[in-house]
Amino acid sequence: MPYATQSDITSLYGANSLVVADHDRTGVPDAEAVERALEMASGEIDTYLARRYSLPLPAVPAHLVQLCVDVALYRLALSADVASDEHRRRYEDAIGILTKIADGRAALVLPTAPPAEGGEAEVSGPQPIVAGGPERLFSRAQMRDL
Repeated sequence: MPYATQSDITSLYGANSLVVADHDRTGVPDAEAVERALEMASGEIDTYLARRYSLPLPAVPAHLVQLCVDVALYRLALSADVASDEHRRRYEDAIGILTKIADGRAALVLPTAPPAEGGEAEVSGPQPIVAGGPERLFSRAQMRDL
């Protein structure tokens, strides 16, 4: 399921922003192309979010909608060969934010589910990183006499 819709694009940037999806030059954006671009953008976003969050997300934060729209518009502009510096800058900014989320330097603020009757609210957020492996081959103690 995409993180954004065509109506999200028009509400954020206006109807003129979908001129990049008008492949047959009729003045009407190709709805299939927009949907495909939003799905591809959501898939790209998932590759970053999967490092910290269990997918699918329980709810889509508003900021994630913005990132999905920016990535999708950039991909649509590339396919129509009308990509501008603004498209590229928004895309690079979105990828920068997603990289920070993946690295743990930023986090998504996910709305929590309302508590069940008599229960506590579900806590949602970044998942811990669990790292392990074999014992060290070269420790200070082993290297001391060398």
